[in-house]
Amino acid sequence: MPTPPESARGYETVALVLQGGGALGSYQCGVYEALHEGGIRPNWFAGTSIGAINAAILAGNAPERRVERLREFWNTVCEPAGAFAWPFNTMATMADWLPPNGPLNAWMNALSAFGAIAQGQRGFFTPRPATPFAFADGSAAATSFYDTAPLKATLERLVDFDRINGDGVRLSVGATNVGSGNFRYFDSAIERIRPEHILASGALPPTFPAIAIDGEHYWDGGIVSNTPLEYLLESVPRRDTLVLQVDLWSACGALPKTMLDVLERQKDIQYSSRTRLGTDVVAARQRLRNALGVLLDKVPGKSLPPELLAELKPWLCDRVFNIIHLIYRAKSYEEQYKDYAFGAATMRTHWQSGLEDMRRSLGHPEFFVAPARGLGVVTHDIHRRPS
Repeated sequence: MPTPPESARGYETVALVLQGGGALGSYQCGVYEALHEGGIRPNWFAGTSIGAINAAILAGNAPERRVERLREFWNTVCEPAGAFAWPFNTMATMADWLPPNGPLNAWMNALSAFGAIAQGQRGFFTPRPATPFAFADGSAAATSFYDTAPLKATLERLVDFDRINGDGVRLSVGATNVGSGNFRYFDSAIERIRPEHILASGALPPTFPAIAIDGEHYWDGGIVSNTPLEYLLESVPRRDTLVLQVDLWSACGALPKTMLDVLERQKDIQYSSRTRLGTDVVAARQRLRNALGVLLDKVPGKSLPPELLAELKPWLCDRVFNIIHLIYRAKSYEEQYKDYAFGAATMRTHWQSGLEDMRRSLGHPEFFVAPARGLGVVTHDIHRRPS
């Protein structure tokens, strides 16, 4: 059995696909850290919202600096931005000494979420000085509660956009066109990526303002699709691909018992983007492509009308996709505000969860072996039986 990095080198593309989820995004950093220490280097990063931010930091830095830059970003944005940050920082320090999954953890999480609402997060967003209901001019001040100028400055400090646009590592981020309602991917293989593209992918309304790009305005991609997996698998030319799909919301969950449970469950379902279903649909489509190729090979003399061959040609593909799926499992004390509870201790817990889940996945070298050519797509997940 080859080791995971040996198997990874056999694929034309190794992609890290990152879902949106706000403060939960540090889970993705733990996943990447384990990949890095395991010797696997993705050459395509795709993300939405906080996933786009993490993806930009990864694509915009040399491999040996990526984990360091991720830590710098998360240590920055997990501090409150306001003048009265000290009570929240003190509580965050105390949280490191609490037993896991206790009632005080829930209280600390609620406090950090309140801090984010009241003061914003350093290097990320700050509250506007006046309520947007006081304006009606279509400006950012009239259409959002927070200013994301600090995030733009943070991205410019931590991300080398010349590297993204020049060194061959691909970056794709999703956003929603406010005017048309259509989804759009900004892809470094097609166009030059700028800080505005990353800001647009994470511009969740009405919290954050729409971002203008080339005369169009964009909101968070998670409004339409929070998971960039289908874009990656449907991009042409198709290549043998190892996909590391990292989700922050679980589509599966328990029946709610309280109103807070209802709000959390609703958000889980909304932003999970039904990744499992999407994966199954893509897998069925790829198997159909493989089957068509086999069928054409069996046509006597391979003689079909030219117009029919032209219709079938885009569907012919014998590439294989191996999807290793990791999903953050919310802790028992986390509530519906878990995506904006930016406490430092909570961030470290998320990060550690991602690190452990990816290390466990790397402990299954069979997960990384390329599937048989005729199989098309396989998926693996340490939290369920591989298929």
